[in-house]
Amino acid sequence: MTLDPFRIADADLLDRAASEHNLRPLGKSGLRIPSLAWGMWRLAGETGPARALVEAALDHGLTLLDTADIYGNPFGDAEVILGRVLAEAPDLRKRMVLATKGGIIPGVPYCSSSDYLIAACEASLTRMGLDHVDLYQVHRPDHLTHPSEVAEAFYNLRKAGKISAAGVSNYTVAQTRALMAYMDFPLASLQPEFSALAIDALYDGVLDLAMEADLAVLAWSPLGRGAVASGEGLPRASEVCAELDKLARREGVSRTAIAYAWIMAHPAKPVPIVGTQTPSRLVEATDALKVKLSRQDWYAVLTAARGVPLP
Repeated sequence: MTLDPFRIADADLLDRAASEHNLRPLGKSGLRIPSLAWGMWRLAGETGPARALVEAALDHGLTLLDTADIYGNPFGDAEVILGRVLAEAPDLRKRMVLATKGGIIPGVPYCSSSDYLIAACEASLTRMGLDHVDLYQVHRPDHLTHPSEVAEAFYNLRKAGKISAAGVSNYTVAQTRALMAYMDFPLASLQPEFSALAIDALYDGVLDLAMEADLAVLAWSPLGRGAVASGEGLPRASEVCAELDKLARREGVSRTAIAYAWIMAHPAKPVPIVGTQTPSRLVEATDALKVKLSRQDWYAVLTAARGVPLP
């Protein structure tokens, strides 16, 4: 039998994608996370609707819940609302891997000193009514803090039993390496912006570092700050959406499901953080798990995002 190299290439991508829809490690933390996460940056309002959203996310397998102290108006409100949900239904906590972030102070704007990160984490725990969070992340790098101070904060928080794992958000490769050099336990995750309309992580080394160092990748704004859904608002949006729509029609799913599947196909195993506050769209997001993309499909979307042919 003669083997067709093109069929082999496609099968390799499809088999890898299919195997990665199950739980996977959160770096070397010992925690396991799903292929899709739910982000709470827009969580607001009354406890009842918020609980319905949390339950919808968990019921449909989005068991990594990502929040931050800066989320909400006023500051910390998203964590307060989640705390009310967990106070009302404490058993929900057992079903989730809970992540939060600190290090942004309105008007400052950033502080990652050891004392501040410890205080910020403790304040987040108080707002959520918890004594422990699974993943604590520095939200944005603070250029005025030595990485040894960040490592010290992570060490002390973990020693005190207040966090299980530590990660960073929006860090460069160099900033991440500098921090890892001072840590006495493995960094668990990176949280870059990554979507079919924000492809820098493919070229700036972030995804490569994740594979090299066994870091989980949590992709924020996987719909290009809403431009994938609307088809406008960012450069190349219409061209990328046209390619996504071709695949969506073929696969019988929404454009957004294709956008999530495109992210998930990368071998760094990025986990899109779904930001919707509508339960039905949480369900729709899981359609990404049914999508079959070939290499040709994936590179067609990338070419549309680049705006120039691949070399």
